Amino acid sequence: MPKKKRLPAGRVALILFLCQMISALEVPLDPKLLEDLVQPPTITQQSPKDYIIDPRENIVIQCEAKGKPPPSFSWTRNGTHFDIDKDPLVTMKPGSGTLTINIMSEGKAETYEGVYQCTARNERGAAISNNIVVRPSRSPLWTKEKLEPITLRNGQSLVLPCRPPLGLPPPIIFWMDNSFQRLPQSERVSQGLNGDLYFSNVLPEDTREDYICYARFNHTQTIQQKQPISVKVISVDELNDTIAANLSDTEFYSAKPNRERPPTFLTPEGNTSNKEELRGNVLSLECIAEGLPTPVIYWIKEDGTLPTNRTFYRNFKKTLQIIQVSEADSGNYQCIAKNALGAIHHTISVTVKAAPYWILAPQNLVLSPGEDGSLICRANGNPKPRISWLSNGVPIEIAPDDPSRKIDGDTIIFSNVQERSSAVYQCNASNEYGYLLANAFVNVLAEPPRILTSANTLYQVIANRPALLDCAFFGSPLPTIEWFKGAKGSALRDDIYVLHENGTLEIPVAQKDSTGTYTCVARNKLGMAKNEVHLEIKDPTRIIKQPEYAVVQRGSTVSFECKVKHDHTLTLTITWLKDNGELPSDGRFTVDKDHLEVADVRDSDGGAYTCVANTTLDMVSASAVLSVVAPTPTPAPIYDVPNPPFDLELTDQLDKSVQLSWTPGDDNNRPITKFIIEYEDAMHEAGLWHHQTEVSGMQTTAQLKLSPYVNYSFRVMAVNSLGRSLPSEPSEQYLTKAAEPDTNPTAVEGLGSEPDNLVITWKPLNGFESNGPGLQYKVSWRQKDGDDEWASVVVANVSKYIVSGTPTFVPYLVKVQALNDVGFAPEPAVVMGHSGEDLPMVAPGNVRVNVVNSTLAEVHWDPVPLKSIRGHLQGYRIYYWKAQEGSLKRNRRHIEKKILTFQGSKTHGMLPGLEPFSHYALNVRVVNGKGEGPASPDRVFNTPEGVPSAPSSLKIINPTLDSLTLEWDPPSRPNGILTEYTLKYQPINSTHELGPLVDLKIPANKTRWTLKNLNFSTRYKFYFYAQTAAGSGSQITEEAVTTVDEGKLAGILPPDVGAGKAMASRQVDIATQGWFIGLMCAVALLILILLIVCFIRRNKGGKYPVKEKEDAHADPEIQPMKEDDGTFGEYRSLESDAEDHKPLKKGSRTPSDRTVKKEDSDDSLVDYGEGVNGQFNEDGSFIGQYSGKKEKEPAEGNESSEAPSPVNAMNSFV
Repeated sequence: MPKKKRLPAGRVALILFLCQMISALEVPLDPKLLEDLVQPPTITQQSPKDYIIDPRENIVIQCEAKGKPPPSFSWTRNGTHFDIDKDPLVTMKPGSGTLTINIMSEGKAETYEGVYQCTARNERGAAISNNIVVRPSRSPLWTKEKLEPITLRNGQSLVLPCRPPLGLPPPIIFWMDNSFQRLPQSERVSQGLNGDLYFSNVLPEDTREDYICYARFNHTQTIQQKQPISVKVISVDELNDTIAANLSDTEFYSAKPNRERPPTFLTPEGNTSNKEELRGNVLSLECIAEGLPTPVIYWIKEDGTLPTNRTFYRNFKKTLQIIQVSEADSGNYQCIAKNALGAIHHTISVTVKAAPYWILAPQNLVLSPGEDGSLICRANGNPKPRISWLSNGVPIEIAPDDPSRKIDGDTIIFSNVQERSSAVYQCNASNEYGYLLANAFVNVLAEPPRILTSANTLYQVIANRPALLDCAFFGSPLPTIEWFKGAKGSALRDDIYVLHENGTLEIPVAQKDSTGTYTCVARNKLGMAKNEVHLEIKDPTRIIKQPEYAVVQRGSTVSFECKVKHDHTLTLTITWLKDNGELPSDGRFTVDKDHLEVADVRDSDGGAYTCVANTTLDMVSASAVLSVVAPTPTPAPIYDVPNPPFDLELTDQLDKSVQLSWTPGDDNNRPITKFIIEYEDAMHEAGLWHHQTEVSGMQTTAQLKLSPYVNYSFRVMAVNSLGRSLPSEPSEQYLTKAAEPDTNPTAVEGLGSEPDNLVITWKPLNGFESNGPGLQYKVSWRQKDGDDEWASVVVANVSKYIVSGTPTFVPYLVKVQALNDVGFAPEPAVVMGHSGEDLPMVAPGNVRVNVVNSTLAEVHWDPVPLKSIRGHLQGYRIYYWKAQEGSLKRNRRHIEKKILTFQGSKTHGMLPGLEPFSHYALNVRVVNGKGEGPASPDRVFNTPEGVPSAPSSLKIINPTLDSLTLEWDPPSRPNGILTEYTLKYQPINSTHELGPLVDLKIPANKTRWTLKNLNFSTRYKFYFYAQTAAGSGSQITEEAVTTVDEGKLAGILPPDVGAGKAMASRQVDIATQGWFIGLMCAVALLILILLIVCFIRRNKGGKYPVKEKEDAHADPEIQPMKEDDGTFGEYRSLESDAEDHKPLKKGSRTPSDRTVKKEDSDDSLVDYGEGVNGQFNEDGSFIGQYSGKKEKEPAEGNESSEAPSPVNAMNSFV
C-alpha cells in the first residue's frame, strides 16, 4: 500500500482507549452536494464578543449560518428572548440572522446595550453564537481644572500629568503644542504608558507655555485636549536674583549651575512591583528614571534570558515589550537605570494568566446509522477552565435524553447512533478571564461516496519535483481511498507513492514515466465513486546558452544572448535585469525574445545583466557582466551562411509525436530566418532524407508529428539571406511503436467490368500510412436496396477485388478498411457503386423528324425505361445518312453514316450540316457504359432546296478580236434544280479602272456561251453563278483579253515575220525563234519575282495596290448576293466577296489552267454534335456557332494582271 501519514501518538492512544477509529468529517459546502444533503446548522460569521459600536451609526450585529435545510434565526438579549417584531427599529436580514438597529433616525445607542446571543435552528439541531456584549463607544471631555504655571530650576526632574478621561475604548495619548506639532522626545524627555510626560532633567529650552496632552478616540474619530501647561526653567543666577530680593545672604545657592545626582525612578515606585498579563497579549514593562546626567535603562530577566524573536524595546529602551506572551514568560524582570554617579534597579514580578484556549476543539462528526463516534472538547487556561456541554443550545443536563450518548468529562461518546441522534452540541470552556464556545454537530447520514475534486483535472509538474494529485471526497461511512494509474492498472502500491488521509496522492519525485491518467476510487459499504485526473510531467526550463561576459567599446553596440530550452507546452517569459533591477527606460535597450541589445553603449551601462526565464511552473536565471572600454578600431564583419545547428535532442517522446530541440549555430552576421527539419526512415528508406517541416528562425524547438512504425532520425538546417547551412549531425534514432492504421484507402470505387461482376478498386496506403507490419484490406460489400448482411474478404498487396455472380447493374454499398497486425483503421466511409452493365434492351420509340431548313433538322424521341437501360445512361446516339429513294435497303451497307451523340437524358436534338434537296434516313439508339442498344426503326425525311454552290469551273476559250467563249462545269452541289445562270462582266482599262457592268441570263442547260461584239485588245472580268428556286449561289470569277488588231501587231513583229501570213503560222514561227524564247524566259522570271513579292506582302497583311480603286468601283448589284435568305446555305465572308470582285493583278490566284474550283465548306459536325468524335449539347446552341462559320475563299490562279501587250495577246491564242 502507499505510505500513509500517521496520527500523533497521543491521538492514537485516545482512539485505542475509545476502542474505535473515527474521523470527524466537515460536510462540504459544494452547492451541488448540498442540494440533497441534510446538514445541521453551523455558525459561519458573528460579531466579536466585546462589540463596541459607534453611537452615530446604525447598530449591526452579525449572525450568519449554513445548513440544510436553511436554518431559522432567533435572538436573546440579557438572557431572555428578544422579540424583534415588537421593536420597529430592529430588522433582521432576509435569509440571515444579522440584526440592524436603526438608531440614526431615532433612539439611542445606550438603549440597546446588553448581551446578545443568536440561535440558528433547523430540523437537525440548533447552533448558538457567542455572548456578544454590545456597548457604545465613549469619548468624554476632560474635567475642567485650573493649571498653575510650573517654575523649576535647571536640571530638576519633572512629570507633567495627562490623566485623560476614561473612554471606551481607551484613547491614544500624545503631546503637542499649539501648532499641533508633536513635542520632541528623547532619552531625557519621554511619554509614559499612562500618558504622562516625564523629564529626567529639565533644560532652559524646555520653557514653553503650550504643553498640551491630546487624547484620540479612534472609534469615534474624535480628539480631546487638556488645558495647556506652562513650564518655565530658570538658571541659578536668575534664581539668586529672585531670592536676593526676599531672603538673606545666607540662603543664596552655590555658584555651581547644575547639581548632578544619581538616578532615581519616577515610575514605577519602590524597589519592586507586580505585573499580570494574559496569554497571547503584549507584555509591556516600563521604567523611567530621573537623574543628572540623564540615566540609561537596561533590562534583564532573573533566572532566564529574554526571548530573542519576541522582545522589542520602545521609548528609548524605557519600555520592554514581549509579544505573544505565554506562561513561560512569567518571572522577575529587572530594569537598571545608570549614569555616571550611580545605578539603581527595580524588579517587576510578572505573572501570565490565560483565558481559555483550545487544545482540541470539537469537530463536526458525520456518522452512518449504527456507527460509533465521539466529540472531544479539550481546553487549557490559567486557572484551568471548566468544561460544560450543551445540546442544541440547552444545558445537556436538562436536554432530551439520548440513549446513544454518554458524557465523560470533556468527551461525549456515541454508540450505535441512529438518525434521531443528529444534534448540534456546544462546548463551553470558561474561567475568570473569559470563555470559549464551540459548536460541533453530529449528523447521522447514510451517503455513498462522492468525489468533490473536478473530473479530468490536469496537473502539470516539472520533472524531478513532487506531484500532489487531489481527491477531495465525502461519504458516510467514511470512504476508503485507492489510486490507480492507467485504464487497467492495479492499485498503486509502490514505495514512490504517498497516500494522505485527505485522499491526496503524492509522488515525491515525479519522472517522465509518471505522466498519465490516475483514477481515485472512494468506497464505503453504500457504494463506490471514482474520478480521473491527468498528470503531465514537463521538462525543466534550462538556459542552454548563457549571456557571456562582454567587453565593448564606448559608443558601440553589444548583444547578450540567452538561449532557453523549455517545455514547449508552457509559456516562456524572458525578463532582463540590470544589477538586479529593471532595465533603464531608454530606447537604446532593445529586448527581442532571447536577445538583449544595447546600442550606443555608455560608461553607465556597465554592470551585471541577468536573464530571467519564467514559465508557469519554474524559473531559472543567468548573468553576465558588461565592461565598457574606450573605442578601438574593429575589423569588418564576415557575412556567410549560418553554421549548422548542433546539440539536437528528442524529448516528449510519444507514440505519434516528439519534440525536437537544437542549439543554433553562429548566424555569421546575417539573422537566421528559418530552420528546415528533415527526417530519415532508417527502417524503410535508409540514407534518403525527406522534408518534415519548417519553423521560424526565432524557434529552437519544434513539435513533430510522427507516423507509427517508423525509425526516425532528424537533422536541422539554418537559413539566412545568404543561403542554407550544412545539415546538422543527425539526432538519435527514435522508433515509433506500431499502431493500427489512422486512415483507410481512398478513391474507393465499385464498378462492374462484366454484367455479372462487381470490381472494387481503391488507392492503397503507402508505407507511412500502414502504421505497422502486415498491412491488409478488409473489403466489404452488400446490395444497397436489400436486407443482406455485409459480405467481406481480407486481401493483401492488391488494390482491386472482383465480386462474381452479381445481378446486372444493381447498386451496391462498398467499403474498404485497412488493418495491420496491431488492429483495424477507423470505420471506413461507405461508397455506392454498381455491378456490371449490359447492353440496353430497348430502342427509343416514337422517333419524329422536323425539318427546320435545307441544312438543319430537329429529331424527337421517347426516352427508354431506366430498367431496360441496364447501366448508366450515357445519352442517345443518332445515326443518319444520305440515301437514294427506292434504294434505302439495297445500298445500305455501302452508305457512309454520320453519328451525333446527345449526353444524358435528352429526348431531342438537332442535325446540322445537311445537304439541301436530299433524301435522308436516321435511327436512334440509347447508350450506356457498356455500349449501344438496338436501333429504332429508320425514319426518312427530305431536305428542301437550297442555293447552289459555285460552278465547278469556268474557262475562257477561243478569244478573237471581238468575242470570247466561256465554258463551265455545273455546280458540284446544285442543292436543288438549277433554273438559270447569271453572267456579269465589265471591261478593265490600262489603269485598272472598271467599266460598265453587263448582266446576262443563261439557260440552266447550257455549259458554253460566246460573247460577241467585244472590244479588241481589251481585258474583261467575269462574274458567274448559278440559281435555284431558293436563290443565287456562290459566284466564280475570271478574267480574259480579246486579241490584238493584226495591223498593229505587224508593226511590232520582227522583219522576217510577214504580216500577211496566217495567225497560226506566225505563232509557230515566233515560238520557234530564239529571241522569243529568251523574251518568254525573261517574262517568266519577272512573273516569278512578282509572285514572291506579292506572297510576302500578303502574308504580312498588305493590300493590293488597287484595293482602294476596287472598293470605289464595287458593283452594287453584286453586293446583295451575300444577303440571301439568312439560312445556312452560304458561309462566305464579306472579305472573300470583296476579293472576288477585284480585277486580276499581281499575285492573282487564278489557276494556270484558267479554271476556278470552289472548295468544300469547312463546316464540321464536331461543331454541333459529336459525330464520331464530338458531342451535341443544346437544342439550338449550334445555330449561333454554325451561322458564324465561313466557307473558305475560292482559290484563285496566279495569272498576271499586267496591262495588255502584244505578247500576251499572242500567248492567249496558244
